[in-house]
Amino acid sequence: MKRIAALIGRTAVSCWHHGSPRFPPLPAWTPGPPYTCPQIRHLAAKQNKGQFKGQKIKSKPVKLEKQQKQEVEIKQRMTVSELAKAMNKDIDHVYEALLNTDVILDEMEPDTMLEEKWIKEAVKRSGMKHKWAKLVETKVRENKDIQRQPPPDPAQLVPRAPVVTIMGHVDHGKTTLLDSLRKSQIAAQEAGGITQHIGAFRGTEHLNIPQHTFTDFLYPQRPVPIIVAVNKCDKPQADPQRVKEELVGHDVICEEFGGEIQAIHVSALKGDNLLELAEATVTLAEVLELKGDPTGLVEGTVIESRSDKGKGPVTTAIIQRGTLRKGCTLVAGKCWAKVRFMFDEYNQTVSEAGPSIPVEIVGWKDLPSAGEEILEVESEQRAREVVEWRSYMEEQDKMKEDLQAIEAKQKQHQESYKKDRESMAHLSWRQRRAALYRANKHKLSHRLSEKTETEELTLPIIVKGDVDGSVEAILNILESYDADDQCELDVVHFGVGDISERDINLAETFSGTIYGFNVAANKSVQQMAAKKGIPLRLHRVIYKLIDELKDELSSKLTPSTEENIIGEASVLATFDVTVGKKKIPVAGCRVQKGQLDKKMKFRLIRGRNILWEGSVTTLKHLKDDVLTVKTGMECGLSLDNEELEYKPGDEIICYSEAEIKQKISWDPGF
Repeated sequence: MKRIAALIGRTAVSCWHHGSPRFPPLPAWTPGPPYTCPQIRHLAAKQNKGQFKGQKIKSKPVKLEKQQKQEVEIKQRMTVSELAKAMNKDIDHVYEALLNTDVILDEMEPDTMLEEKWIKEAVKRSGMKHKWAKLVETKVRENKDIQRQPPPDPAQLVPRAPVVTIMGHVDHGKTTLLDSLRKSQIAAQEAGGITQHIGAFRGTEHLNIPQHTFTDFLYPQRPVPIIVAVNKCDKPQADPQRVKEELVGHDVICEEFGGEIQAIHVSALKGDNLLELAEATVTLAEVLELKGDPTGLVEGTVIESRSDKGKGPVTTAIIQRGTLRKGCTLVAGKCWAKVRFMFDEYNQTVSEAGPSIPVEIVGWKDLPSAGEEILEVESEQRAREVVEWRSYMEEQDKMKEDLQAIEAKQKQHQESYKKDRESMAHLSWRQRRAALYRANKHKLSHRLSEKTETEELTLPIIVKGDVDGSVEAILNILESYDADDQCELDVVHFGVGDISERDINLAETFSGTIYGFNVAANKSVQQMAAKKGIPLRLHRVIYKLIDELKDELSSKLTPSTEENIIGEASVLATFDVTVGKKKIPVAGCRVQKGQLDKKMKFRLIRGRNILWEGSVTTLKHLKDDVLTVKTGMECGLSLDNEELEYKPGDEIICYSEAEIKQKISWDPGF
């Protein structure tokens, strides 16, 4: 509105300068020759007529030159700043030219894309004419992306180890199972015995076939065979049969029910039947005849990524094709790497990794996301070309989305504007102007009140994690948030690594909270957060982080008030008592239920109407001041409103109020 007001003021001044009350003003933005009025010339001729009496004055015909309009080269799509430049005007001129149109000026910025009709309208209103810019043959940008290789020659395939994914609910024993399988103590080292992110290892069991196990990871949209490990069967209340019967409802049919899925009863804690589980896995792998191609360019998948202080960006990856060696150039998403080092699950350097081998890769320029496809390219230059192309395509897609959003909003505005105009068609222009002003004022007030209410019930948060997979897991949980009607949850930033001063400054900007998982905040960062009043919620267990987030969301909610009726009394008679020079009305009552407590709140009811709510100033039994009056007893009381008039039959309710804390309705599932 300020922009519109400023433009209107500027236009008014320009009109007063160029025109006069008798003649219509020239447009403020149209340069032209001095305005000459034919009426003025005619009057001057009449005045001169008396001075040259008897002389015949010959007037020469005035040849008026046709004013040449400035031509503006336009394109089908132009931003506000591009149009202003083409017109050789400033940006405010374009805003001014589009006054009183369907264009929403308050939402317009220099980089706002204008439709063709508004470009033409602005040019026309500026006293100019448009011409289409010459089409320049732009060279179509060559697709520089890289794709997976064609399927390999079956003759090149060699047997490979299976990739096994262990999946299960929180605290169902996945880490303990892994620990028992590889004879390590990972579960004891992790907080609360719960795995927070992906663990990868390569081990050898009794058949001398390497096993590769990954926790909580599964190739998306790819059917894979399943083995059911019914864990914690050592517990007295365990009922494996019931578990297998319930799985049928999820189309997981075990062998004993006529299906093809093996079900093994195990105890990861005691090591029961783990050998049988390993044999079932190996047998299934042999039946599947898994093979891989160790030749050609490397292909793989990022399992997780993290930022290491000594190594820089590090990814854990599973190789699916080719053999990865030091010096290979890789691309994953919009990131690329020249492999400097590779490490196995024991942090030992390895020289190469073939199909099905999990490996840590060091040498990334940026941190790719978990799940990104890894592809090898022949050179660093080629890697840069791929990354640049993918970044370019992402920008193009974003521009298309933005343009669609702008067009949809403009269409919505035009329809609303047309509807408003139609409803005011019977009004005069003055009445229309007044009605529009009132409507806009109401909308602005409504927006401001909505904004204030939303700001009060919004929780901005920043999420930091030790690895990309952890952050992704937390964000996936937050995607299930469905309580925006109670309190909005706004993730303003997320990333990998320890809490930094930048995170503190960002949280201060949004008045937010920082949630960190398996990350640290050094002393200076903690002091900075304390000084700025930024809460730091650092956790090592995901579900505890989510629990604290739920508590913070609940604390934002307005408490509900619960009312508890303590006593009820009926007014039997009314009389006045003189205190000093004042007459105070008193109600003579009998307590019908419960008791009246002077410290509590009171309510006066007549019929079905509540006449008053407040407190009692005086409560007497006989002539004594009392604090409570019980059932069946009579009393006299006066209320804190001396203007009230009591009537026999009125009811007086004594009650207490208690604030009940609200709880957020969001259920993340654990």
